[in-house]
Amino acid sequence: MFRFLLWCLLFVLCWPLALLALVLWPLVWLLTLPFRLLGIAVEGVFSLLRALLMLPARVLGGR
Repeated sequence: MFRFLLWCLLFVLCWPLALLALVLWPLVWLLTLPFRLLGIAVEGVFSLLRALLMLPARVLGGR
């Protein structure tokens, strides 16, 4: 809702810029999609490594 109100304010102040932002937003979203997927994959790898490193402590009864 806040983004919509911000866009409405931008539309009132500078409508060409607001329309340009509205048109370019899907392209920006598509360009950033691979980086988000890469971030998810890297986070998964780090979680796996953390689980493997903490496994001996869990087996021995550590918190």
